Amino acid sequence: MSTFPTQYSTLSASALATHVSAEYGLPDLRGRYLLRGVSDTYLLENEREKYILKVYRAAHRSSAEIAGEVELLTYLRAQGTPVAAPLPARNGAFLLPLAAAEGERFGVLFTFAPGRVVMDLSDAQLRTVGREMARLHDLTAGLTLRHPRPGYDLESTLRQPLRTLEPAFRDYPEGYAELQALVNQALGKLESTNTADFGYGYCHYDFLPKNFHFDADDRLTFFDFDFAGPGYLVNDVMTIFVHFFLHRLHHKVSAEEATRAFAVFVAGYREVRPLSEAELAAIPYLRVGFWLFYFEFAYRHFDDWSNTFFGPRYLRERLGWIKQWAAWYSDFS
Repeated sequence: MSTFPTQYSTLSASALATHVSAEYGLPDLRGRYLLRGVSDTYLLENEREKYILKVYRAAHRSSAEIAGEVELLTYLRAQGTPVAAPLPARNGAFLLPLAAAEGERFGVLFTFAPGRVVMDLSDAQLRTVGREMARLHDLTAGLTLRHPRPGYDLESTLRQPLRTLEPAFRDYPEGYAELQALVNQALGKLESTNTADFGYGYCHYDFLPKNFHFDADDRLTFFDFDFAGPGYLVNDVMTIFVHFFLHRLHHKVSAEEATRAFAVFVAGYREVRPLSEAELAAIPYLRVGFWLFYFEFAYRHFDDWSNTFFGPRYLRERLGWIKQWAAWYSDFS
C-alpha cells in the first residue's frame, strides 16, 4: 500500500539522533522531541554536548529562507555576537534534507544555548540585554544577505494581516470593526512619522525572554531567529517593551516597575547605540503591527500549527490584548 498523502508529519527523535550522528560525526547522540511550534524542535545530546535540531515545515519556510537564517547567524557568530549558531554537517552543508512523508523537509543543527529563560530580569540582566541587542543591531544595520528574508513594513504587518483576518471575524463583525479602527490609528501615526533616521536592518522580531538564555554567570545567548528579517531595528526594542506589558497584564509587575525596568534596558542599549525619542515614540504603533503579524500567522497556519488554540476565544482574547495595549501605552511612554 502506498503512503497516504500527508500534510505534516512528526519525525522520530531517535531516528533523527541516529541520522545526525552519522551526518555530523557526533557519536552516540540521543534524541528528545521538545516542541511542536512554528518548526519542530528536538534536543540531541551525548555525554559531552547538547544540540538543538530544528526541522522546518515547507509551508512556513523555503530552503532559501532557511539559508538566509543560517547566513545571518553564521555572520553574527563570526563577529562575536552571543547567538546559538548553526553547525555544518561533515559535507559542509548547513541544511539537512529529510525525506518526510509529506515531502522533503530541512533540518538545521544549532549549538545549545546554555542557561535558562529568565522572566523576571534583574537590572544587570536588563542592561546586558540592551547592550548585546545594540551590538547585534550595529552588525545588522544595512546588512544585505545573499539569501533574502521576508521583511517588516506597514504592508506586511498591518494592511495585509487586516485583509487576511477578515474571514476569521465573520461571526464577530463588531470585533473586526474595532480591529480596523486600531490598525487605522497605527497606520495614521506611522505614516505621519518621519522615519528617515530610524535604524534599519535585520531584526529578530521576537526578542521576548523566551528566546534568550542567561547562564549561571549571567552570560547571555540569543536564539530562535526563525522570524528574523529586514525592518526598523526599534522593532526589537519594542518586543522588550511588550514583555513588560504582558507581565503587567498577568499581574506579575506593577506599571511603575515596568516603566522603570524598561528604562534600565533602554539605558543599556544607548550605552552602545543611539536610540532616538522618535523611535521610542513609534513603539506603540509598531506593536499593533506585531500583534497583527502573528495574529495573521496563526490564522494562515491553522492546519499545521494553531488549530489547538485558534478559535472564537482566541480572537476575542487577542483583540482584548490589543485594546488593552492601546489603552496602556500612553501611560507607559
